[in-house]
Amino acid sequence: MGINIGDIVRGKIIDFTHEGNGVLKIDNFTVFVNGGVIGDEVVGKIDKIKKNFAIGSLVNIIEPSKDRIKLDFNIIEAKGGIPLIEYKYSKQLEWKKNKVKMDLEKIGGLADVEVKDTIGMVYPFRYRNHVQIPVGEENGKTVIGFYEVNSNDIVDMDSSILQPEIGNRVINIVRIWMNKYNVKAYDKRNKKGILRHIGIRVNRDNKAMIILVTGSNRLPNEKELVKMLIEEDVISIYQNINKLNSSITYGKEYRKLYGEDRLLDYIGDYKFYLSPNSFFQVNRTQAEVLYNKVVEFLDSDKSDVIYDLYCGIGTISVYIASNVEKVYGIEIVKEAIEDAKENAALNNIDNTEFIVGKAEEVFPKLMKKGIKGNKVVLDPPRKGCEKEVLEAVVELNPEKVVYVSCNSTTMARDVKYLVENGYKVEEVQPVDMFPHTVHVESIILMTYCGMEDKK
Repeated sequence: MGINIGDIVRGKIIDFTHEGNGVLKIDNFTVFVNGGVIGDEVVGKIDKIKKNFAIGSLVNIIEPSKDRIKLDFNIIEAKGGIPLIEYKYSKQLEWKKNKVKMDLEKIGGLADVEVKDTIGMVYPFRYRNHVQIPVGEENGKTVIGFYEVNSNDIVDMDSSILQPEIGNRVINIVRIWMNKYNVKAYDKRNKKGILRHIGIRVNRDNKAMIILVTGSNRLPNEKELVKMLIEEDVISIYQNINKLNSSITYGKEYRKLYGEDRLLDYIGDYKFYLSPNSFFQVNRTQAEVLYNKVVEFLDSDKSDVIYDLYCGIGTISVYIASNVEKVYGIEIVKEAIEDAKENAALNNIDNTEFIVGKAEEVFPKLMKKGIKGNKVVLDPPRKGCEKEVLEAVVELNPEKVVYVSCNSTTMARDVKYLVENGYKVEEVQPVDMFPHTVHVESIILMTYCGMEDKK
């Protein structure tokens, strides 16, 4: 049976894609449909056809999944940022565990590895301490919200269940200001207009830093907006200038409009200063769970020397430093290294050394200088570790490697390399850092067992 654009198809959703679309099998041909959850019997309309799959839109849910739940709040934003919101939370956790297990089996070649149950949240809402919300225009009306899955269309929303309440009030203030002073959204096509995104950082104490991303140097009526925003617990306001015609949210140039230079936040008992462009785990509750697991896996004592590769602003380094002799943190972003040094000082930690540079270049150089470590923490970006980093880890031959990952696909690839070079996977623990999305954070403990004994 051939499938054509415009065809109406019917089937049961059996899985999710990495974007959160539902997966249908129609006569062994795969169709991705946005809006359904596993177990839903749906009718879909074919919109695009590729070589090995088709993309469709949801027409109707004929028979809801037994794992579909009803929510007592508005979920218009779900089309943009939280595709699994109507899927029972316990089933989300199960699906994420299975995804990690399948990636380790299919990509990592590790069929006999036990994956622990995903650690979820007691209250899996309002967890995002940093959101970047697109601003646009539709039929002459300002729209503020997340992008719809599979498109560049903004789903207009008044509020988000993902962020603290102050963030929702900020959205409303910006919308009122734009309408009152006729401030237009920036249009990348004709390079006209002003506002591109609203960045909102909220700390543990519900104080907010606002980043107004503009497509030009201009920000008309900025004083009026600042006055409106500081009626809330907004303690810092920046303008970020981004003239690039790309999907990157923040440009390189920041201009402070009001208040504090940085926001003070916490993970557990540790304090961290956040600049507007600092990388910080968006879910501090689960970050504490994750970092406690790093400490547990390292099982450190005062003789340990640890490399923390891709250290960012030093969150993991600071978290583990009190248990060890020395931590070397390596990070490519210069500003992050400056923040890391300051965060160590802020927490009265003096046994860390932070070095700016590419991990694949700096790490081997330090080893050649004779700076040996007996344990390594890897926390790379989504693309995973560079081959040179993994080669250097193997050469260093640490007794333990703790790998923290936000992408189980690249993690499985990297773990396979380490296993092929003498390491054994001891424990795999998924952590639900991003409830109601398909993303899952994982942490893996590996120990060196030697080439002869490896499994």
